[in-house]
Amino acid sequence: QVQLVESGGGLVQPGGSLRLSCAASGRTFSNYAMGWFRQAPGKEREFVAAINRSGGFTNYADSVKGRFTISRDNAKNTVYLQMNSLKPEDTAVYYCAADPLRATRRAPDYAYWGQGTQVTVSS
Repeated sequence: QVQLVESGGGLVQPGGSLRLSCAASGRTFSNYAMGWFRQAPGKEREFVAAINRSGGFTNYADSVKGRFTISRDNAKNTVYLQMNSLKPEDTAVYYCAADPLRATRRAPDYAYWGQGTQVTVSS
C-alpha cells in the first residue's frame, strides 16, 4: 500500500501561483511513477501531469503545458505541482496518484490515490 496526502491548495487570484505537494508513505516512493489529476464540479477527472520514477521524464496536458511543472524529490518521498499563471478554469480538486509501471495519462492505470486538495482561482 502507498498512502498519499496532498497539500498546498487554496484560493488564488487569476494570474497567481500555487505549489501543491503530495507526500507518500508506505512502499518505496522511487518505485512509482506519479501523476496529478483534477476534477471540477460536474466534470470528469482529467489528467494534468505525470513524472516517471527517476524524474527524468514528464508529461503534461495541453491545457497546462508551459504553466505547470511537475517535479519530485525521492529523498523526501514527495511530488510537487508548481502552478503558475492560474486561470479560473483551473479551479478543481487536485489529486495525486501513484503508478507502479509508467507515467501515463490514464487514470485507471494508477493504483493509489490521495484524497485531493481544493484549488480555487477567482478574483
